[in-house]
Amino acid sequence: MNHVYLKGEVIEMQEIAGYKSIALDIAQRIVSGELAVESKISGRSLLAAQYHVSPETIRKAIGLLKDEGIVSVSQGKGIVVISDQKAQDYLANSNYLKSAYSLKRDLELLMAEKKEVDRRFEVLLNKITKASDRLQNLTPYNPMEIQINEESHAVGKTIGNLQFWQNTGATVIALRRGTRVSISPGPHVILRENDSLVFVGDPKIYEKTDRFVNQTIQ
Repeated sequence: MNHVYLKGEVIEMQEIAGYKSIALDIAQRIVSGELAVESKISGRSLLAAQYHVSPETIRKAIGLLKDEGIVSVSQGKGIVVISDQKAQDYLANSNYLKSAYSLKRDLELLMAEKKEVDRRFEVLLNKITKASDRLQNLTPYNPMEIQINEESHAVGKTIGNLQFWQNTGATVIALRRGTRVSISPGPHVILRENDSLVFVGDPKIYEKTDRFVNQTIQ
């Protein structure tokens, strides 16, 4: 572990970074409205469990916030938020960057959003498969999906150029590009690396389609 030497004392850098990061994160939660002014913050033991640190680290973090006039600490009332403006000033003066805890919460929100997008995507595909006269004979088959590798010969080509159906026997019903989904993409759509092609057909053609799509450039 790295150390800082100050007037003969050894201070662990990880501990300093830890409690300051937690103080900044709590300040950010106050500014965002997650922790409202005049609301009580969980006790040190609960905060220690939440942030996976020792109660002493939490004590130091709360001490910083108290010194900044952001929270008050008393025996009877515990830890109470008293100023969101001073929390905002503290973040600004500290050149605040989101802590690992904040980033983890952001990731959890994004994962929840992705799950919802995927659910809506599946619902839409099922509706298209059932509603399309062209695909009536394919309704027993579930949509299949293949991602285009960056070295695939398909990158930069259109579905028409590839003669997709003629070479695979599969019918493309959607193109997923990041979080965007194009339903029934035409033959002139240019394919990019990491695009995902959603198609239907005989389940046996999946491997054939995968081999065709992701054969490398000769």
